[in-house]
Amino acid sequence: MSEQLRPKPPYDRSRRVSRRRFLGVLGAAASLPAASALLGSCNALQRKETPKLGASAEEIIKQRQLTPEDVTAALMTYMPSGKYDEYLMFSSTGHGGQVLVHGLPSMRLLKVIAVFTPEPWQGYGYGGSPNRVLEGGSFRGRPLTWADTHHPALSETNGEYDGQFLFINDKANGRVAVIDLRDFETKQIVKNPLLVNEHGGCFVTPNTEYVLEADQYPVPLGGEYAPLNQYKEKYRGVLTFWKFDRQQGRIVPEESFAIETPPYWHDLADAGKGPSEGWAFWNSINTELAVPGILEGRPAMEMATTQRDMDYLHVVNWRKAEQVVAAGKYEEVQGFKLIRIETAVEEGLLYLIPEPKSPHGVDVTPRGDYIVVAGKLDPHVTVYSFEKIQQAIAAGQFDHDEYGIPILPFEQCLEAQVELGLGPLHTQFDDQGYAYTSLFLDSAVARWALGKPYREDGWKLVEKLPVHYNIGHLAAVEGDTAKPAGTFLVAHNKWSVDRFSLLGPLLPQNAQLIDIGPDRPMRLLYDSPIGIGEPHYAQIIKAERIKAWDVYPEVGWNPETQSVDPNAVLKVGEERIERRGKTVEIWGVLLRSQIRPDVVEVEEGDEVIWHLTNIERAKDATHGFALGGYNINLSLEPGETQTLRFVADMPGTFPFYCTEFCSALHLEMMGYFLVKPKR
Repeated sequence: MSEQLRPKPPYDRSRRVSRRRFLGVLGAAASLPAASALLGSCNALQRKETPKLGASAEEIIKQRQLTPEDVTAALMTYMPSGKYDEYLMFSSTGHGGQVLVHGLPSMRLLKVIAVFTPEPWQGYGYGGSPNRVLEGGSFRGRPLTWADTHHPALSETNGEYDGQFLFINDKANGRVAVIDLRDFETKQIVKNPLLVNEHGGCFVTPNTEYVLEADQYPVPLGGEYAPLNQYKEKYRGVLTFWKFDRQQGRIVPEESFAIETPPYWHDLADAGKGPSEGWAFWNSINTELAVPGILEGRPAMEMATTQRDMDYLHVVNWRKAEQVVAAGKYEEVQGFKLIRIETAVEEGLLYLIPEPKSPHGVDVTPRGDYIVVAGKLDPHVTVYSFEKIQQAIAAGQFDHDEYGIPILPFEQCLEAQVELGLGPLHTQFDDQGYAYTSLFLDSAVARWALGKPYREDGWKLVEKLPVHYNIGHLAAVEGDTAKPAGTFLVAHNKWSVDRFSLLGPLLPQNAQLIDIGPDRPMRLLYDSPIGIGEPHYAQIIKAERIKAWDVYPEVGWNPETQSVDPNAVLKVGEERIERRGKTVEIWGVLLRSQIRPDVVEVEEGDEVIWHLTNIERAKDATHGFALGGYNINLSLEPGETQTLRFVADMPGTFPFYCTEFCSALHLEMMGYFLVKPKR
């Protein structure tokens, strides 16, 4: 990118002073020797000299030229060794395909949860049950080994995070994954058969009855071929409600359904709560129904999709949609239940409300009484009243779009508009009646006051805090639930520019921790480079809500079924090898510092079924199992059982060993897999 085209970050006077500007400012008021001395001090700070061993706090503060604000920020984020963070943040990684877990306020990266992309440290995608999970997300029989994760969603009970499950979407391939937070492992990936990619997911209903998902770039249902000149007639959007079975910890496609929409581009969503429970809200882009085609003389999509003054907020009565599905008023398309547009209109399931242009955020307030929408091309946030929406529906005075969907009058649904700044995107809430909205073009977080019943002095901007730079999503502690916690907020910034050491032209994202405590201005506390993809949305939960296992409940635990595996070997001495024709089955164990059996001999072409159980019961006593040449690599946590199935199609001698440094004799924890050549 040329320097002329590069966005200019806001100038942070407290942190960056160029040599020329520094000397220029000092030139009129100080002698050259004095200026040189001060410049030398500035250069020492830029070199980040390490304080001497044994230096006092006062000496460190002086040497590094720290301000009182710097010291306060350091104390607020410092987590002594052995101490735990109060909060956990689950963040997407964009086209990294995984989920990150950070501790707050330390901002320490605690874990990368393997989801859509094979990950060797966790043995994910290199044999065993993770392979079956990944296969569940295949598309038309083709394996997919990357994803574009955007919106993690924690399971909820009564509109509050319950810490049991986490859902994450794949924008690129139209998939949703389920992560069980007892062991922080992905258990299921489902592919939406009606769409190719999506953006309006994942979002959950207040008791996790459904996981919401919607397409972004419409296609003919199921992705079938149709030329773009048939866009209005053949292309369609879908608002999907994935049914979740909490007891099984799985999405149930057979009990899920979708509502057909016009081919508007659906962006984000939120589910109602309190008075709005049973309703869901999606915003949309490209109500112009424009299609690409620069080489054919059509305008670029960035221009074609911004011709109208407003787009449409989709308002969906999903409780009533459940009844419509139960009554059989749907069609089966690609094996999935679909309520057609005509039925949705006839049954009063779907309404539209004009919304600010190119919206990129829709957020329901904690009590469920207001819906906040931010349009990228409007400096305001627009607040709709759910009560007024219901009154407008009851009045029945609608216009209709060209597909026959009722359009509720904008003014009748509007509660307030608050001017915040340039490029508003996403909104979170605290427990003091304030809302926080990211401003992409201003590179700032805006704090603004909600109106009654939250605050008496509502619907006004309170303050703005610069961030670095071009903020996208933001997350406050439990900031999109019925009971936000306040305290901290994290800005997920798309640019880092000059914030970190230069490690080549691909720069990390920057997650910045912000103090939003009551009765004081917002304060920037910490910069955390994210060098693992592009974080979009995040959710922050009180760590006490997570009830994770430190070892699996019993020896022989199968993490796929969350029960004891019938093929587990429960103690040493019960290992064995059996041959049945061309199938060789092995029952083995891992313990410090042995893999038993440690010699397995088969013939070329044999099917190998290998059950492996880590019989350790000590916390953190993980063992790995790597079989060189066969692309097999497992991570077996204490008590875990995994089963490998493969064909021994390469003759030769192949060592296998433990990849986790588990004991002083770790290197001796090995064996040989011998494959006799065919005669």
